[in-house]
Amino acid sequence: MTTTKDTMYEQVDAVLDKLRPFLLRDGGDVELVDVEDGVVMLRLLGACGSCPSSTITLKAGIERALLEEVPGFVEIEQVF
Repeated sequence: MTTTKDTMYEQVDAVLDKLRPFLLRDGGDVELVDVEDGVVMLRLLGACGSCPSSTITLKAGIERALLEEVPGFVEIEQVF
């Protein structure tokens, strides 16, 4: 049986797959670590992990896309 958490995880993963080419183009990537109570935990990889603009990438890019496309999404937490 599919749970709400599984469904949200799949929806978040689908959004990240749409955004991934833009991150890869700049030498980075993103890993979905977990989804819990609407909070999405992500790890930025490669160039994105050490980029001074990573906060902007998370908030203005990824978080905005998740707010638009994933019902129940609350916020992003960056995991190191």
